[in-house]
Amino acid sequence: MFTRLPLVLTLAATLAAVHAGPVSAQTPAQALPQPSATPAAVPAWLDGYRDTAGRLIGAAMVDQFAWRRLATLTDGIGNRLSGSPELTRAIDWALAEMKRDGLENVHLEPVMVPHWVRGRESLAIVEPAPHQVVMLGLGDSIGTPQGGVQAEAIVVRSFDELDAAASRVKGRIVVFNVPFTTYDETRPYRSEGPSRAARHGAVATLVRSVGPAGLRLPHTGGLNYAANTPKIPAAAITSEDAERLQRMADRGDRIVLTLQMEAHFEADAPSANVVGEIRGREKPDELVVIGGHIDSWDVGAGASDDGGGIVATWEALRLIKSLGLRPRRTLRVVLWTNEENGDRGGEAYRDAHRAELAKHVMMLEADSGLFRPVSFAITGNDMTRDTVRAIASLLTNIEVDTVTPGGGGTDIGPSVTAGHIPAMSYEGTGDYFLLHHTPADTVDKIEPVDVSRAAAAIAVMSYIIADLPQRLGTSAE
Repeated sequence: MFTRLPLVLTLAATLAAVHAGPVSAQTPAQALPQPSATPAAVPAWLDGYRDTAGRLIGAAMVDQFAWRRLATLTDGIGNRLSGSPELTRAIDWALAEMKRDGLENVHLEPVMVPHWVRGRESLAIVEPAPHQVVMLGLGDSIGTPQGGVQAEAIVVRSFDELDAAASRVKGRIVVFNVPFTTYDETRPYRSEGPSRAARHGAVATLVRSVGPAGLRLPHTGGLNYAANTPKIPAAAITSEDAERLQRMADRGDRIVLTLQMEAHFEADAPSANVVGEIRGREKPDELVVIGGHIDSWDVGAGASDDGGGIVATWEALRLIKSLGLRPRRTLRVVLWTNEENGDRGGEAYRDAHRAELAKHVMMLEADSGLFRPVSFAITGNDMTRDTVRAIASLLTNIEVDTVTPGGGGTDIGPSVTAGHIPAMSYEGTGDYFLLHHTPADTVDKIEPVDVSRAAAAIAVMSYIIADLPQRLGTSAE
C-alpha cells in the first residue's frame, strides 16, 4: 500500500536539502547532489522561490502528519452529511485544530443547510425470481409510500430510448442502464433521469451507478427534480445489477421490482464554513483562497470526497506557518459546508465576502481526489497560465508539474463567477470516481504519500502566488 513512500521521500529530502538545508529535525543533513541547471525558458523571477519551494516540499514529505489527520477525521467522525451531528462534530474539530496549528483569524461563518435523511431502504426483484438488489437512494430523493412501490420495470440505455418507449413507461419503474464514460457525460442520468422518467408517468427510477464498474458497489449522489414535474423516488444500483436487469429485459422476461425508501427532508439545520488564515505582510487585504468541502455523503467515511481535499489545503497553510513564512498577501483556507446536496457553503461565502471579491487574487479547490497522476488545472488569462506553469516547474521532483486548462470547483464557483477571479483546482482523479459516493470511500484507499504530495504542491503554488510582487495575471509592477 505504501511502497512508493521511500522514493518520494528521497526526492523531496534531496530537493529540500539542496535549496535550503535541513527544514526540520527529520530532514537528512548529509551532502546531496546538485540539481540540473534551470531551463532557459523558465523566467528569472522563479529563482527567488526555489529555496522556499524546496523547504516546503521537504517539510511536507518527511512524515505522514497530513494522512494521520485525515485518518483522525474519517475514523473518529466518519461521514458528514449536511444537517447531521457528525458534520457539526467535524466543524468543531477543525476549528479547534486550526487554532492549535496557530493559524490566524480562525472562525466559523454560519450557513443554514438542508437536512436530508436516508432512512431504511431496500430493493428486490420479485419476478421472474426473487433476488435482493444492492442499492443506495439518491440524495434529496423523496421516499416511497409506506409499504414501498411495486411495479414492472422497463430498462433503457439512454434518454433517447426512454423517449422512444414513452407509451410503455406509465406506471413502471424506469431503469437507466448507462455505462460510465466520464462523470460529466454520465451524471445527467442521475441528476435529470428521475424527472425525465416522471414526465412519462414512471413511478420510480433506478440509475446505474455513476462510476466505473467495481465489485457490486453502489454510488449515491444528488438529483435535481425539475419544476412542474412529479417527484418520484430514485435510487442507484450497481453496474452488475443493471446488466442483470438488462439481460432479463433482452430475453423478454417480465421484471417486477419492489422499492422501499424512507428518505425525507427535515427542517434546515445550522452549519458553518470553517476559515483560517496567514495574514499577508504587505497586502493583507488581497487574498489567495484555497480549500475543499467538509461535508460528505452519508456512506463510507468521506475520505476522498472530500476529506483528502480539505486536509491537503489546510496542511498547506500549516506547513507555511511552521516554516515561519509570511507571503505578501493573505492566504486563506476555507472548509466549505454543504457541497454535496445544496452548494450553500459556496454561495454563503460569496455573499459574506462580496465586498472583497475584487481583492481575491486566486481561488483553488481540491475536490477531485489525490490519486496519481496529478496536475493543476487553471482558468485565467494567458499570463495567469504562464505563471502557473512556471511555478509548477518547481514541482517536477514530486511529479506535480502538469498544468491543464479548466480549473474550478463547486465551492469556489459562485465567488469566481461573481468576482471574475482566476480559478484553480488540484486534480488527482485516479480511482476517485471508483470510490466517491460509495461505502468504500475510506482512508485506507489513500496512500500517505499522496496526501503529503498534494499538501506540498498546493503549499508551493499558493504561497508563491500570494507572494508575487504583482497580482496573478498582471504585468510586474
